[in-house]
Amino acid sequence: MKTIVVCSGGLDSVSLAHKIAAEEQLIGLVSFDYGQRHRKELDFAAKCAARLAVPHHIIDIAAIGSHLSGSALTDNVEVPDGHYAEETMKATVVPNRNAIMLAIAFGLAAAQKADAVAVAVHGGDHFIYPDCRPGFIDAFQRMQNEALDGYASVRLLAPYVEVSKAAIVADGTKHGTPFAETWSCYKGGRLHCGRCGTCVERREAFHLAGVADPTEYEDRDFWKAAVSQHAATEVR
Repeated sequence: MKTIVVCSGGLDSVSLAHKIAAEEQLIGLVSFDYGQRHRKELDFAAKCAARLAVPHHIIDIAAIGSHLSGSALTDNVEVPDGHYAEETMKATVVPNRNAIMLAIAFGLAAAQKADAVAVAVHGGDHFIYPDCRPGFIDAFQRMQNEALDGYASVRLLAPYVEVSKAAIVADGTKHGTPFAETWSCYKGGRLHCGRCGTCVERREAFHLAGVADPTEYEDRDFWKAAVSQHAATEVR
């Protein structure tokens, strides 16, 4: 299938891009500038597109993002340290972000006569982000079937929605994902901080997958204490 991948530049979406390039016909990556504080991730998405020799569409929705206030990812709110299981991690929710991005991505796919849009939501996101759960993915597909009825037929591919981040690391390894060329940290410093929820999850995933983590962290060992105290529960 001719497929467009929604790519943030993070480990999950870059691994997905490599997977789609190997298994389907990758025709482009789409990224979004929604005013995120850690927008350096977009540079890593651009590197992925160049590496896979496909167009990279960066869509500016910063004006929309400025109204989705209150998140540590967009506002002057401190990014919390710790495991995703902690209640404080809800500070990283950007309301309706995936729904907005996917609606635009589906419009792009329909205009370009693509067969599918692929998104890298995964099981570890279920606890915090409602628009990463299987129910959302299924409902969004039904909505788009109605929205594009008679004009286009576009599938929503979410191959990681029921699996862990460790499984994504294993899949990325299988497809040759250069993990060092991905960005996860919510703080957007020179190096991954190693302390925010997404850094902890990233470090833990490599450990569980039994894959060497090439990432440079400011605090490489914080994840051990964070993981020992919390275990995220998936919400379906």
